[in-house]
Amino acid sequence: MEQHPESKHPDQDYDQVPIDFSFVLASSVHDMKNSLGMLLNTLGAMMEASPPKDAQQAKFFSTLEYEAARINGELVQLLSLYKMDEKTLAVLIDEHHLIDVIEEQIARNDALLRSRNIRIEVDCDADLAWYFDSELVGGVLNNLVVNCARYCRERLLIRVSEEQGYLCICVADDGQGYPENMLLGPIPQASVSFNSGNTRLGLLFARKVLSLHKSRKGQGYMTIENGGPLGGGVLKLHLP
Repeated sequence: MEQHPESKHPDQDYDQVPIDFSFVLASSVHDMKNSLGMLLNTLGAMMEASPPKDAQQAKFFSTLEYEAARINGELVQLLSLYKMDEKTLAVLIDEHHLIDVIEEQIARNDALLRSRNIRIEVDCDADLAWYFDSELVGGVLNNLVVNCARYCRERLLIRVSEEQGYLCICVADDGQGYPENMLLGPIPQASVSFNSGNTRLGLLFARKVLSLHKSRKGQGYMTIENGGPLGGGVLKLHLP
């Protein structure tokens, strides 16, 4: 009697295929980002159709919008970092007016700033232009504005100037300043705080974005200090 080879279930082949966890994670993050974007749009439409009845309800709405926007921003940063690691992120360097990029980020966070009674001052020459990727640098600035709005008391300053051939974007607040361990050395590798939920993802993203900007002068970099014009934290972005 002829013997037939043992039948093999198709799924057995897939059991031997290694899982690219970073790809799976990136795909999941992408789906979460899309869902969160729909949630933010729905929330905005709901607030427009049914405005808050009092200050307490307005604060609740503002907190919900802030947290959703913050998570959405972190998901975008995660996807960008993944693309950087995979060498698939498109970096589009072109000339842009700084004031336009800054005002765009302020407008994105207008509701948050108003709900927290934060006054934001911009010190930037309206004619100042520079070469950089406006989406990436704008994303870094947006993250800084959101974080400063969370930790500052009532004032936030964005000052732009030229320093030794570099463009310097300074973001200063009147809060308690950055923790000491954030002022030491390069990226803190083991600085995740489970108490605060702070992964320092924004700092990593900012450093990576700046490092993608290069010229004969060098590449972009970031500095962090305390004190400054408002007495709180000061973070400076330097673009060649």
